[in-house]
Amino acid sequence: MTAPDLATLRAALWTHRALRRTKRELAEHGLGGAHVSPPPPLPPHARRGVMAIIRRKPNTCLERALVLQRWEASHGAQSDVVIGVPGRNGDFVAHAWLEHMPDAQVASYHELHRIPAPVD
Repeated sequence: MTAPDLATLRAALWTHRALRRTKRELAEHGLGGAHVSPPPPLPPHARRGVMAIIRRKPNTCLERALVLQRWEASHGAQSDVVIGVPGRNGDFVAHAWLEHMPDAQVASYHELHRIPAPVD
């Protein structure tokens, strides 16, 4: 594996700060008060730094989806954050994901809410 370049490191730093701020804003203001600032102008390959921090820093699926949504929007890929719940069986659970980046779990979830992609 090659060492990260400066752009990748800057993307990682932005992601670390964005996750921390998003966590705080969700706790203080709820879903309507969470605002993820756009990343600095960075090339698309710097996404490697974003994903490195997302994988290593503890975060919820909602925090992760909001930060990834902002990164993707800043690079021309508009995607809604989708929040869903599984069927009516068992305990209440919810999951959030980017519409164009679903994970394996989402097939069993029913959509409850969408957060539109930011317009840069």
